[in-house]
Parts: sequence; C-alpha cells; structure tokens
Amino acid sequence: MEGVSNGGMLYHEVQEAKLCAVHCVNTVLQGPFFSEFDLAALASDLDTKERQMMHEGTVSAAASGDFLSAESHNVSLGGDFSIQVLQKALEVWDLQVIASDSPVAEHAQIDPDLENAFICHLHDHWFCIRKVNGEWYNFDSLYAAPQHLSKFYLAAYLDSLKNSGWSIFLVRGNFPKEFPIASSEASNGYGQWLSPEDAERIIKSCNNTQSPQRINSTQQDSDQYQEILLEMEDQDMKAAIAASLMEPSQSMSRVETGSPQKDDEDTKDDNKDSEGKKAQ
Repeated sequence: MEGVSNGGMLYHEVQEAKLCAVHCVNTVLQGPFFSEFDLAALASDLDTKERQMMHEGTVSAAASGDFLSAESHNVSLGGDFSIQVLQKALEVWDLQVIASDSPVAEHAQIDPDLENAFICHLHDHWFCIRKVNGEWYNFDSLYAAPQHLSKFYLAAYLDSLKNSGWSIFLVRGNFPKEFPIASSEASNGYGQWLSPEDAERIIKSCNNTQSPQRINSTQQDSDQYQEILLEMEDQDMKAAIAASLMEPSQSMSRVETGSPQKDDEDTKDDNKDSEGKKAQ
C-alpha cells in the first residue's frame, strides 16, 4: 500500500462548464496540475502532428483535404477533449493510459484493487476512480465530494459501467506523491482539498436533500450514471431479500409437501365412518 500522500487529504474538482476532462486528469494526479489552457495546448499540438502525418502520408488528396480542413480532432468547440489529450497530459508525469480490454490489463479485470486509478468515459463525460491512501474513491466532478467505494463495490461498479457502454482505462506508473497544498497554485477555482471525513459528511448531507450530490442534473450523462447506481443498489437489495427468504421458503415447501398426505388420511377416516353408518 502507498504511504499517506498530501497529508491524508483528498483533492476533488466540481464540474465547471464542459471541463470534466480537466477535472479527471487533476483528480488522477490528486492536485490542480493542469488547466483547460494546458489541455488545449496539448490538443493543438496533437492536431498539428496529425495534420502533418496526413499531409506526408499516402492518404488520398480528398481524404487528406477533409482532415486538414477540420478545426480539431482533439478538442470540441464545447471544450471536450479526446482520450489522446488525456494520455499526453498524464505522460508528462510518466503515467500510462491503457484500455481495460487490452491484454496487458487482464489482471485488472480479475482484481481491479491491484490498480491505482481508472478513467471512465461515455459520450462527452470523463471521470476518475482513484485509490488514495489505500482507499478507493469516485472523483466524478458531477458530485459535490469524492465518494468512498469498497473493494467489493469497485469491481461490481466497473462491471456495471462496462455493461452500460462506458469505456474504461487503467492508469499505471509512478503517481505524484505530494502537491504543495499551501502554495498559490493549490486552487484553480473549482478544486478543493477535503479530509475523508469531510467528504463523507458532504455526501451524506447531499443524499439527505431532494436532489442528491449531483452538481448538474441537466446533463444526460449524469442521468445515465445515476440510473446505473440505482440499478446496482436495486439488484443488491433484491439479492439480499432473495437470500433472506430462501430458508423460510424451503421450510414452507416441506410443510406444504406433507399436507396432502394428512388430507388423504383424514379422507380415509371419513369414508370408514360413512361405511360404518351404512352398515348399521
């Protein structure tokens, strides 16, 4: 297990516009290491290199012209970034981003607790699941605070996301151990440092309100994400109820199985009484 980092504090960023990719990268690194301008610069650099490769390659003139005329293949006008941009940002810190269905990620499919971070993506939403000081947390920027995940729930949750169409990536390498919290760069306007106790208190407080801990309930992706959570909780509840009813059901079955025999005996006794009365 890793040593305690950042004094045991958790770094979380809440949703700002469509900057979930920025929030995702920073929560993987556990600190405000990148801004939207940093990722935009990486996207621009990738676009330049890709256009150069298309221009020098063997692609047809028509296809190359279509590609070169596009504004960007790595950042949308709304601010959504490609996985390639996230990869480049994390490579700065000597971290690798690996698709969960890659052969080298086989062990993670068996036991995800062996990893340290996952990046999850669906449509235009990114978020990070990260192990911090030996405990797993969901750092989705649509939530007011990081949400603690048990090891058992982690595996079930990742499987549920995959089954719902989410793309899952592993992050491997030497993660930064510390970020100078007291420095002037310790906050980027939407980031905050929380103790695990503070995070738990915020989550519980939000769960007690009419609208749970969601920051922006208007986004379709957050709706799908919430549905996944509710479905998993419903399945867990059904399994628990089924398990609790199993033994009583078996006992009832044994009782019901014995009942017809008793009814047959009672019927035979009644018939004997009737025959006796007729004989008299």
